[in-house]
Amino acid sequence: MPRVSNTQTGVAGEYYVAAELTRRGIFAAITLRNSEAYDILALNPLTNKQFGIQVKTTWEKRRWALNKKVEDVYSENHFYIFVVLFQNDSRKPEFFIIHSKELAEIICQEHRNWLATPGKKGQPHNDNDMRNFDDREGDYLDRWDNFLK
Repeated sequence: MPRVSNTQTGVAGEYYVAAELTRRGIFAAITLRNSEAYDILALNPLTNKQFGIQVKTTWEKRRWALNKKVEDVYSENHFYIFVVLFQNDSRKPEFFIIHSKELAEIICQEHRNWLATPGKKGQPHNDNDMRNFDDREGDYLDRWDNFLK
């Protein structure tokens, strides 16, 4: 399989998420590429509840790089959907769905823990704007119920 650019990877993730939401009866509209906060705007027609969704996509691993602003950007109807795509065409994408406030709390705590833990050579870690999220245990796997309430 040819190497896919980061932009193409991101777009593929957004379309997979929109398809999954639509399959579940949720209206989903992908925003223009210059929308900073949301990649998808969604509406549950049964509850009339609206959602703003940010999509992050990777290949083959359940780990995503984020910026520190994730710690401060959250609201009641703001969700993140993390997508894992696989090179093996027979494997379906995996979707990890988490509320923005819960993600902010996790990221903030994990970063504090990282800063408090010495590096490989015993040196202190230098603070930076990079954050990571991973869900190796699958706690947020296929949590589509967040949009059906």
